[in-house]
Amino acid sequence: MLLDLRIKLDNAITYGSQRQALGLAKRFLQEAIKKDLPGEIEYFKGQVEMLKGNLVSAIEHFDAAIKHDPKDGAAYNDRALCMVELGIIDQAFLYFDKGIEVEPDYATIYHNKGWLLNNIGRHSEAIGYFKKALKFEPGRAVTYDNLADAYFNLLDYANALEAYQQVLKLLKPGSCRGIRGEIRKKIKLIEKKSNHKIRSRNAHKND
Repeated sequence: MLLDLRIKLDNAITYGSQRQALGLAKRFLQEAIKKDLPGEIEYFKGQVEMLKGNLVSAIEHFDAAIKHDPKDGAAYNDRALCMVELGIIDQAFLYFDKGIEVEPDYATIYHNKGWLLNNIGRHSEAIGYFKKALKFEPGRAVTYDNLADAYFNLLDYANALEAYQQVLKLLKPGSCRGIRGEIRKKIKLIEKKSNHKIRSRNAHKND
């Protein structure tokens, strides 16, 4: 498995542009072809198609990758993400769970299941999956970002603030300026809401 290349691509998808990620996926596909690794060829073909928005074709390639390596958690994960984009939510959960079953120490799949749970309003469950992802990959800034969002959705501003601050610590200096800017806005919003809650509490005490 071309694990280093997969990690680089995942980072490009998470923190870079779609154009950059697509360029890497195409390059890594050629590397897999050169090394004659059928499972990796199918996996990177799936990535190329997914980044192009050809989700049904991407699913076909991820299925082929799984046939070559039934313990390829990333292929299950990315198949599930394609299904989410296609609106097939219930079955997407089945593929996330299968990926967790075959590769239980793969942080990304816990993160992405948490992301889906958070997006459909199951915030408390999402927090559990984000924490599992961080158990396997403690320096994962994007997971802290999503964890903070789940806490924010539950109006748990103290934990949300702590998680957002952790994101800023983990991001490399000078990188991800757009993400940093968005997080600082969220931190200001949390501080404003927290101050408002304190003022309201004090006002009730004085009544």
